[in-house]
Amino acid sequence: MRAAARYSAYSAAGSLLLTTLAAAPAGSAPGVPDALAAAEARGTAIAAARAREEGIDFGKCTDDQDVPDVVECGTVSVPLDYAHPDGKQITLSVSRVLATHRDPRNSKRKVPRQGALVYNPGGPGASGMYFPLVGTLPRWRRIAAAYDLVGYAPRGVAPSAPLSCQDPKRFFKGPAQAPTHPSESYKKKRVAEAKAYARGCAQRSGSGLRYYNSLNNARDLDVLRAALDERKLTFMGASYGTYYGAVYATLFPSHVRRMVLDSAVNPDPAQIWYRSNLEQSAAFESRWTDFREWIARYDDVYGLGDTAEKVRRSYDSARARLATAPAGGVVGPGQLQGAFLTAGYYDGFWPSRAAALSAYLKGDPEPLVRIAGPVAETATAAENSSAVYTAVECNDAPWPTDWKVWDRDNTRLARVAPFETWDNAWVNLPCAYWPAPRQKPLDVRTGPGELPPVLIMAAERDAATPYDGALEMNRRLAGSVLVTERDAGTHGVAGGPNACVNAHLDAYLLRGRLPARHAAACAGHPEPKPETQAGRSLKQSERDSLKGKADQR
Repeated sequence: MRAAARYSAYSAAGSLLLTTLAAAPAGSAPGVPDALAAAEARGTAIAAARAREEGIDFGKCTDDQDVPDVVECGTVSVPLDYAHPDGKQITLSVSRVLATHRDPRNSKRKVPRQGALVYNPGGPGASGMYFPLVGTLPRWRRIAAAYDLVGYAPRGVAPSAPLSCQDPKRFFKGPAQAPTHPSESYKKKRVAEAKAYARGCAQRSGSGLRYYNSLNNARDLDVLRAALDERKLTFMGASYGTYYGAVYATLFPSHVRRMVLDSAVNPDPAQIWYRSNLEQSAAFESRWTDFREWIARYDDVYGLGDTAEKVRRSYDSARARLATAPAGGVVGPGQLQGAFLTAGYYDGFWPSRAAALSAYLKGDPEPLVRIAGPVAETATAAENSSAVYTAVECNDAPWPTDWKVWDRDNTRLARVAPFETWDNAWVNLPCAYWPAPRQKPLDVRTGPGELPPVLIMAAERDAATPYDGALEMNRRLAGSVLVTERDAGTHGVAGGPNACVNAHLDAYLLRGRLPARHAAACAGHPEPKPETQAGRSLKQSERDSLKGKADQR
């Protein structure tokens, strides 16, 4: 999701502004009729019973499942529409590496298996097929000893009945502009593109488009649990995965064994998804400031300015040059902004982005082209991911259908948070013209004793899923515990570089232990050190983020 903030970068003025922006879209989706809800519940039970009987025939992965040979793969069938469980079925791809039983601290001890740990990295639109590989990383070996590591591609994500909204050959449009204060003519162009994209989703994905939503993702998760022959689910979700994990916990609380929600989405129905994206755009302004302040501290390395404001001017200078002369013919302001947005997710990307910007302004565009240029080989996967993201968010909830509402809200917000506001709006604008019926968001909530204690983890300055979301998730899931990484902003903290965070993760998954208090805090992990070789630091960042918290947005 692109999603709720309390950060200081947009200050009290920005916070006050957000309270005036679209408290709720005009109109509301009708509630799900009792008869339909009952039919979907029955359909889920039927599909789960069928899946438990059939199981999953794991074996060698196929070419379209696209994972290394050390991983085994299988499939599970789920109804497209749970109200009709014997109707059309779609096939979800599943990946697994069995528990190793090897204790990395004591080679003579055989670790007992605790079951399957199912993971989702977020999105919507991200695949978890590569997740089982994290068991090879030192930080994950204790968990990999006790659990079968299970990933899967959710409905719509290739190769699980993949969605598409446009020809992948047309997906990477570059070089692209990315005005922070767009003209009326530019807005008119983007509105037309959003309408065409929404039509393309309907044309290429057919009448089943409406069934790609968070409620069905949660139902699919219960069918997968049954197919794995797990009486109760142990689940770990990151980013958007925390939202439908929480939906699952609300729908099936008695089916949960343990649940980790890493970088939690704000589950308040009023936030899903229009307001959530506005607040996310405000939060990215804060993280963008953090990044510029870090660059300024290393002015002797990068030469981009010794204050955050001077670094901004260097960035704006690059944007202006790229607008008239794209780097390598492919990197314009839009590609530059996209590359720097990733630095808002992971501070491990800070050195490579700073080095590339520095090199470009000194006359060497190659590092910037390398990190920001489109990669044609990834177009099909990227288009699929974008289609799923759009379908799920548009289907999940009501959105404003009047362009004037979007224009008003984003124009106001861009005055105090220009970095990501309009680019975020363009990504989500197809939802204004969406051809499928909208859901009413589930009121995510559990009462005392209904659900086993859930572990919520969050970084205090995460921009992609701002910290207020974790606080709200903690309030809504009775008995949950929030572990906070203080003064840090990496999106996805579990299994990362923070030993304190990882100790809480291990204690919970391996022994069922949670901090004694309602919440716990860890000091932030160290910020990255600068490097002048953009390519080398990029590779290091990619190694650091192999833990799999790949939220595509």
